[in-house]
Amino acid sequence: MASPTLVAHRGFAGTDPQNTVRAVRRAGAHPETGMVEVDVQPAADGTPVVIHDSRLDTADDGGPGLTDGEGVVWETPLDEVTAAEVLGSGETVPTLAAVLDACPDDVRLNVELKNPGTHNIRPGTNLDDDALATQREVWRPFVERVLDDCAAAAVDVLFSSFCEAALAVAGDLGAHPTAALTLTNVDDAVAVAREHDCAALHPPLDVLLADDPRVDPWADPGDAGGVPDTRDTVLEAAADHGWAVNAWTVREWHEASRLAELGVDGLIADYPSVVAGD
Repeated sequence: MASPTLVAHRGFAGTDPQNTVRAVRRAGAHPETGMVEVDVQPAADGTPVVIHDSRLDTADDGGPGLTDGEGVVWETPLDEVTAAEVLGSGETVPTLAAVLDACPDDVRLNVELKNPGTHNIRPGTNLDDDALATQREVWRPFVERVLDDCAAAAVDVLFSSFCEAALAVAGDLGAHPTAALTLTNVDDAVAVAREHDCAALHPPLDVLLADDPRVDPWADPGDAGGVPDTRDTVLEAAADHGWAVNAWTVREWHEASRLAELGVDGLIADYPSVVAGD
């Protein structure tokens, strides 16, 4: 059985300032890395920039921001976004074009379509026809800009998103493969992946390892019926449709080991050492 591909989450966020050119370059040069993952959303002029949170000064969970900048990313001029320093590292928020240039040609780039520049998005659901049509129009201008940047790049790109409309537009307009990201709403993600001919599913590791007492202290490891339905749903759907399964976010070696035993295809990890156990 082949070992899972190591995917550098935000350019190995545990070892370098996440989502920066330095992180992408260093992650791509690591001998174990098969893919680098980054997040994209637009600056005020629509230019795709690489940053996870909606604000420069506050994390999406309400904690401290990743940069010394201020404001909502898509309401902030491009020169201010790209001048924002990430975690006091000397590295600043890059454009997607700069990250594409920094990623080695022999390493794939997973571009997560995080936000098209509005709070009016519908993540995590399988939309009805009318809602999907509306959301396609919300996402289309930004996805077009992202595709324009990727068209000039030598690196192979995989698009992922929690938002069905982002995957739908990326599939409509481009030739790049797509992946449906999910939290616990696995049935919706499977339906989205099927509907939009995705190449992969990206579930959180606790969906796959929920019976591990190190993940769920209330689980009974001796319970023969303890394998979660969500795990079966992911793995069976992936086998039926030929989808890759890339699990996120892997931070410890024992998680990587158990996921490999389950036969997952990729480990989206904060540290490269998870595959070596050191």
